[in-house]
Amino acid sequence: MIKISCQEQMLPGQTLQEKFAFARDAGYDGIELRARGDFAFRERLPELRRAAGDGVVMPSVCVDMSHFFGAFDPELRRDAIAQLKSQLTVMAEVGGPGAVVCTPASWGMFSRRLPPFEPPRSEQEDRAVLLDGLAELGEHAEREGAILALEPLNRYEDHMVNRLEQAVELIDAVGLPSVRVLADTYHMNIEEDEPTSALVRAAAHLGHVQVSDSNRLQPGAGHLDWSALLGTLDAVGYRGWLALECRLRGEPATAVAGVPGFLRRHDVSVLV
Repeated sequence: MIKISCQEQMLPGQTLQEKFAFARDAGYDGIELRARGDFAFRERLPELRRAAGDGVVMPSVCVDMSHFFGAFDPELRRDAIAQLKSQLTVMAEVGGPGAVVCTPASWGMFSRRLPPFEPPRSEQEDRAVLLDGLAELGEHAEREGAILALEPLNRYEDHMVNRLEQAVELIDAVGLPSVRVLADTYHMNIEEDEPTSALVRAAAHLGHVQVSDSNRLQPGAGHLDWSALLGTLDAVGYRGWLALECRLRGEPATAVAGVPGFLRRHDVSVLV
């Protein structure tokens, strides 16, 4: 049976406890948190401790920062790494062993699809920056008992890591089991030649999955083949979480509530 979580900002309720009550009634198993920059996530630790004590399941957090560890500016890179280390430490406490911190290499920093088309760093320089950052973060994650999940983004949002195989190559080079791949079905729909084949090739490194449909709306609102995607995840032995990260069509609470049932109807593992 697949485990499904929903990002906190889409759930109705004022507290994590209220949000989790709605999520559980709708068929979710957990909440994916969001971590804003300037160490705001660390400042939420008392709130997160209370929620964990009340049984709220929080297996992962998705970063929501203005800059990331692949930034062109060295000071921004250092700040992003410091913030991610803090988030790894917090998640290890409130999410338990194997809790996941999800991050791209960058977001909105540069695209080869827009002028001036050529970034200020070479591909070799990009790779060196990413390897250094992943190694430092991976070592911290390993000490804390957490997982850092690297998310490839589509070509319009990041120029460095767009496909699962690119993330796998970096993770292989780092060589730490605490650094894994995040597969996001929306970005995969844009970048992968064939999403299920990409999942098979990345299976040994897969640490987290975020779900939305081809148009970034909730699963079922686009044209992705969910039976094929979920069947592939089951076939490769993925036992992690599916976290809903999307925009919503329709009344928000109703749209969110409909996702677990939709995904489980397309989960072939429950039919065998």
